[in-house]
Amino acid sequence: MRDDTTAIQVEGLVKRYGDTTALAGVDLTVRPGTVLGLLGPNGAGKTTAVRILATLIQPDAGRATVGGFDVVRQAHEVRELIGLTGQYASVDEQLTGFENLLMIGRLLGLSRRSARARATQLLGRFDLTDAADRAAGKYSGGMRRRLDLAASLVGDPRLLFLDEPTTGLDPRSRNDVWDIVRGLVADGVTVLLTTQYLDEADQLADEIVVIDQGRVIATGTPEQLKARTGAQTVTVRPGSLNDLEKVAAEVRRVASGPVDVSGEIVAAPVADPGALAVLVRRLDDAGLVVAELSLRNPSLDEVFLSLTGASA
Repeated sequence: MRDDTTAIQVEGLVKRYGDTTALAGVDLTVRPGTVLGLLGPNGAGKTTAVRILATLIQPDAGRATVGGFDVVRQAHEVRELIGLTGQYASVDEQLTGFENLLMIGRLLGLSRRSARARATQLLGRFDLTDAADRAAGKYSGGMRRRLDLAASLVGDPRLLFLDEPTTGLDPRSRNDVWDIVRGLVADGVTVLLTTQYLDEADQLADEIVVIDQGRVIATGTPEQLKARTGAQTVTVRPGSLNDLEKVAAEVRRVASGPVDVSGEIVAAPVADPGALAVLVRRLDDAGLVVAELSLRNPSLDEVFLSLTGASA
């Protein structure tokens, strides 16, 4: 029986390649109409999990359902529900943008008329109408990525797997992709996103699952994961570089961990909510002028580092 309360359900998923265990019993749940960010260091098993859920490979143990269908026993039904965009654009560079989408529509069984209408609709949605008759090989990186995303939506999937969709894109193109993803979710599409960019997960994900060495090590919303570090960060930029060490000394008096001095900035974790006020008084008493002083919550990058011991 199908379960419509969860879009994706994974229980004890295991996948081995010889002596290497890519997944060692992964559990995760994705609610319909949300974005789940799947994070982890390189080689953690993110892409392996996506490939299993997309029915491209089979697990060695465990169970996974997508849209209520078992990814092994009901792979055909799963494929009818999903779209997949990998780390690199998979469009045919010799065909035009329109021809790429038309071809996919025909392969999916759409009539020529329906395929043409769907291609035209998606080119407009992804701001590619002006480039519709241009060979995809002449597209910019951002345009190719938008075309690749459009291709994954030709079949109108209700679940979309995005495996590092903005790798190699410039900031503007990344923002364009983010806007597209937000629009898809607003239309009710469920998204599973793997990414190497922590700010991307922070921007898009409703919930995050962190995996390391094939195992889930943390789950929660971005804010819940940030709260796990138990400390905020105070950042000070002295008015004069000559005062850098003096400012660092005052920061050490209120810090709850190591003080980092990088370039013109002094930063340190603080556990006491009143630390900023104390630091302001100490700096004033010492006659130290600062150009910048702030207290912020931990970034997702800092959470990732604390959980995995590796930089994102």
